[in-house]
Amino acid sequence: MTPRVAIVDFGAGNLRSAAKAFERASRDAGLACTVEVTADAAGIDAATHVVLPGDGAFADCRRGLAALPGMDEALERVVRRDARPFLGICVGMQLLATRGTEHGVTPGLGWIPGDCIRLQPSDPALKIPHMGWNELEPCAAHPLLDGIAAGAHAYFVHSYHVVADDPADVVATASYGGAVTAMVARGNVAGAQFHPEKSQAAGLRLLANFLRWRP
Repeated sequence: MTPRVAIVDFGAGNLRSAAKAFERASRDAGLACTVEVTADAAGIDAATHVVLPGDGAFADCRRGLAALPGMDEALERVVRRDARPFLGICVGMQLLATRGTEHGVTPGLGWIPGDCIRLQPSDPALKIPHMGWNELEPCAAHPLLDGIAAGAHAYFVHSYHVVADDPADVVATASYGGAVTAMVARGNVAGAQFHPEKSQAAGLRLLANFLRWRP
């Protein structure tokens, strides 16, 4: 089956860059796929792979997603019931948590139990947001990390990260005054705190792995 990627447009995130990165990853890997940026629940139903990007504050992004008619229900149906591959990026990953604590407490999707909390680096000289290149340190083998070596560089821009209730849901970290959650995964659901579309070779490899993923 030709992968059909739906990138959810709820008004937050660099959607054009994400779409272009998926097209590049598909081409470089010799895969045929279609990529659609959509705010329509029907576009989610038609997808084989779903991507939720996001930039900004947790609460704003959650409200934006909930405001799309039928989108929450489509995500539950396609991702939770039908178990199609899902990737959250940046705040899209944070929304997987049970709740976010930015600007008050906001319920998340609850697909990765835990809280999204502000970074607290042990070194007060480290600035928030955490911005720039950092090394990925895998915690466990995962299909999305296939071919990505420990120490591969990825691009981060964030002030919050997910602290999962179950450490097994964390598949990669980065170091920024302590361990920062870089990737989470459970079943057919995965999330990257960094931006694969800005992470050059490692990011393109992760996107190609996602297109091949059949959890």
